[in-house]
Amino acid sequence: MNDPELLKLKRNLTALAEFSRIINSSLDLNFIINNILLSCMGKFHATRGFVAIRDNGHLRLHSSKGIPDSIIKNIPDIPAGENIEEDDAFINFVQAANIVAVKQISLSNQCLGVLCLGEKMNKKPYTEDDLGFLGTILNISSTAIQNSIMINELKIVNRELDSRIQRLNSLFELSKEFGLFTETTRVTKLLVYSVIGQFLVSKFAVLTFENGAVQILESKFDNSTLLKSLGNCDAAKISISLSKEEIEKRFPDLLNLDIEVVVPMQLQGKTRGLILLGKRINQLDYTEADIEFIYSVGSLAIVSLENRRLFKDALEKQKMEEELDIARDIQRNLLPRRIPGINGFDIAAVNVSSKQVGGDYYDIIRLDDENFCFAIADVSGKGVPAALVMANLQAFIKTTCLQGMKIDEATALINDLISENITDGKFITFFWGVVNIPDKTLRYVNAGHNPPLLIRNNQIIKLNVGGIILGVMKTVLPYQTEVLQLQKDDLIVLFTDGVSEALNKAGDEYSDERLEKLILKISEYSASEILELIRSDVQEFSSETLQSDDITLVVIKVG
Repeated sequence: MNDPELLKLKRNLTALAEFSRIINSSLDLNFIINNILLSCMGKFHATRGFVAIRDNGHLRLHSSKGIPDSIIKNIPDIPAGENIEEDDAFINFVQAANIVAVKQISLSNQCLGVLCLGEKMNKKPYTEDDLGFLGTILNISSTAIQNSIMINELKIVNRELDSRIQRLNSLFELSKEFGLFTETTRVTKLLVYSVIGQFLVSKFAVLTFENGAVQILESKFDNSTLLKSLGNCDAAKISISLSKEEIEKRFPDLLNLDIEVVVPMQLQGKTRGLILLGKRINQLDYTEADIEFIYSVGSLAIVSLENRRLFKDALEKQKMEEELDIARDIQRNLLPRRIPGINGFDIAAVNVSSKQVGGDYYDIIRLDDENFCFAIADVSGKGVPAALVMANLQAFIKTTCLQGMKIDEATALINDLISENITDGKFITFFWGVVNIPDKTLRYVNAGHNPPLLIRNNQIIKLNVGGIILGVMKTVLPYQTEVLQLQKDDLIVLFTDGVSEALNKAGDEYSDERLEKLILKISEYSASEILELIRSDVQEFSSETLQSDDITLVVIKVG
């Protein structure tokens, strides 16, 4: 071996020894990883690099230099057990990040992570000696990394164990007692007795906040004075325990009652009540440990009180759900159980409520051997009120159909009846038509509803002749009708605004334009196929949002 090679070897050995000393002098993982990355980049004058460490079995970025955030944030998540260097996603990533040298960090055949370096500043490739030197550095580092990870895990475990032991020692028995009570008075008494017995308190008060109001559950203060003092501050915003000095700064009125400590009772980070304590009989001050214990007892008490409230609410909700189930069954019976078979017409319909009951309505009514009626309506609002109005409308339509009235006169009568019975500013958009089966003529009236679409020869005709929406005012001007001669392969699509106004995650509407384009593309299909394609497209458009309105569709294909 010549002198230059021997000198280089000595320098490398010296550098490795110094690197080993520095790395093993600390158990801080950030310190270790940053030294590994900077040492390797400095050794080879690399322009960029990063180190990723396995965390809970998955590869996680830990430190990077010289790589834009837009690239480094896309580091693939490679589960344990897979060879990082052979993973296709990782290979594509390092290529995008201009990485040319990749070395796994391993210990006892266990992959701890990976070191990646970009090209050298002098553009020279990494030699076998370079990669061997990198492997030596990582072998030295692997023990330090493993030790740091283990120490950090032990610290977390020890902290959790200490916290649990302290909580169990101080609250185990009380938690069992609080869990047995569902009555507010018994929960409050247990809370009070626990605090009095532990701290010998002569004056105290327990308050809760419900719907913005203060409720005194137990008190040894003058209640009127207490409420007046609390009225001068927003007590529900007290999120930490207050000592006498803090009370004097923030809520001086409470000092008139000789209150020494204010402890919040919190549930899920919200203050749901307060424990106010006066002086102790033994004249001792409240310590931090005392206040911690009181806070813990208060938390147990407020959970017990909340459970009681939730149980009561659950019973009421169950009763309401049962009533809504009955209402839903009744409403379903108001809609057609099945579409009547009509010679020469292919008909399909669907109704999807945004709540258990809704305000959308459709119907297909066989009037006689030669005529049938179809209708669609949308009551303003949702839920039970809209469903009740819808039930009225259905009854009025059935009645007028039985009377054999002209469709324009029947619409005026229905409007007058709805106007007399509707309240709270509700209204109904409504469309219906009567088809003569042998002649295939359609006579319709549109009372302010989304114009149904008649598709003929790949053109759209909107059925918008009619008059005002139902329920706003009694009929002044007569409703207009239009008579259309239907042709073979004509398609009629009726829909409510729950279709056209369906929202996606960005707040954009599905829109009439999108619906019309879709219908033109699929107009050759059968009625049921067209219905399902429209429904699927609306659901896909709004898949990441809750359904905000009732959806109703009726599709009629002329044979």
